[in-house]
Amino acid sequence: MEASERVRFEALYGQHLRALKLQGKAPQTVDGYARAVRRVAAFFDRCPDRLSAEDFKNYFAWLIDTRSWSLVKIERCGLQFFYRYVLQREWPWVEMVKAPVVKSLPDVLTLDEIARIVLATRERRYQTFWWTTYSMGLRLSEALNLRLQA
Repeated sequence: MEASERVRFEALYGQHLRALKLQGKAPQTVDGYARAVRRVAAFFDRCPDRLSAEDFKNYFAWLIDTRSWSLVKIERCGLQFFYRYVLQREWPWVEMVKAPVVKSLPDVLTLDEIARIVLATRERRYQTFWWTTYSMGLRLSEALNLRLQA
């Protein structure tokens, strides 16, 4: 980075740290957000306020290839904070970076597991409770709040 650009970056970086402090961010958040600004400045060797949307797309494409999604999200939030509170500009991150939605299947009991649970409940009323809970797919708190209607 040229000397004048470096001076500009240091001034903006100081404003960024002050804004993080004024917003009451936790020390780990301050560290992550500050690192995001430093990393993007080092990646392009210029001040982040002069980067285009295409620059950010290239940067995040590199990040996704080399880092975890949790780090990518921290970087995105850190740069969004920088644009909002330091540069006072909107940053269109939604169009640039969107984490994949992971859909996981719920745990399903095997027939053997179900048989062991039923056989472990000795009283008929507990078996009825268990079958009701399982067949309706209720959470424990929902099952415990079941009441008989007269």
